[in-house]
This record gives sequence, C-alpha cells and structure tokens, in this order.
Amino acid sequence: MKFAIRALLKKFFLGVLFLLLGFGCFAQNPTAKSDFWNRVRLGGGIGINFSNGGFNGSIAPSAIYQFNDYIAAGVGANINFYKFNNQKFWAYGPSAIVLGNPIPQIQLSGEFEQLRVNSSIQTINGNLENDFWAPALFFGIGYRTQFATVGIRYNVLDNNENTIYLNAWTPFVRVYF
Repeated sequence: MKFAIRALLKKFFLGVLFLLLGFGCFAQNPTAKSDFWNRVRLGGGIGINFSNGGFNGSIAPSAIYQFNDYIAAGVGANINFYKFNNQKFWAYGPSAIVLGNPIPQIQLSGEFEQLRVNSSIQTINGNLENDFWAPALFFGIGYRTQFATVGIRYNVLDNNENTIYLNAWTPFVRVYF
C-alpha cells in the first residue's frame, strides 16, 4: 500500500512537470510570440519551526506557471535541516505545488514533496545513521500581497516515524516574482 501511494505521487509529480513543459510547445499561430515565459514566475519559500529543544528550517526554490489570476502550478526543490536534541536530519528532494487565489488577498495551496532524509543521532556509543524517504502532502492558507504570501500549512501525511517536521502544522513565507 505504501509503495502504491509513492508510485502514484511520483506519477503525479512527473505529470505536472510534463504538463508545464508542454505549455511552451503549443501555439495557435506559429508566427505569434509565445506568452509562456511571461506567465512563468520564479521564487519559492522559506519555513521555520521551533519547539522545546528543536528547530526545523527549509528553503524551497521553485517555478510556477500562472494560468490566470486564480490558478498557478509548478515544481520546485526542497532543502531542509532539522535538529532536535542529539538528532540531526538533512532532507532534500523535489516538490509540486498548486496555488489558488479565490480573492487576491487569500492564497490556498496544495503541495506534495518527496524528501530523501539523511539522519544521525549522537549516542554514548557513537553516531547512529538512518536514511529514508519522507513524503509530505501539505494543504495551506495564506495572506497574499502582490508577490509574497505568509501563511500556515498542514501535512495530511504526518506520522511520527517518517517525517522531519516537528508537527503537522508549519508556517511558511512564499515569494514569486
């Protein structure tokens, strides 16, 4: 079951990537100038999470295609660092995001990320290392200005075993130019 979900999510990510790349290939008039690159926005997000004895920070550069004033979708990369007491995690991997703006000031988001985690725990007997995959599916809401959004997101795939996040709720800041 777990492998079927991962395979489905990987297919979804690849489908979004090919969909975005395909938009640059289509035009109704071959001599007309393509509007594709005028709709591509670059940016991404940063995240930070604190708790008793813990810290999680992330940087997530990405590119989105603005379909219209209400919907955008894109792909990105994630780099996360997590430290809790004697544990350290580095996580990295791809992501896919869909953004919706029902009104200009409110942004709804759905984001899937598949992270490869390299972890180490410092013990009396030395370091214990563990590497694993950690999928996350976030749904979020934020307040949006012209190019920045500040909000909170929730990981619906959160579990206590295969995650680097301290809890399912994560604040975020996203910027696209």
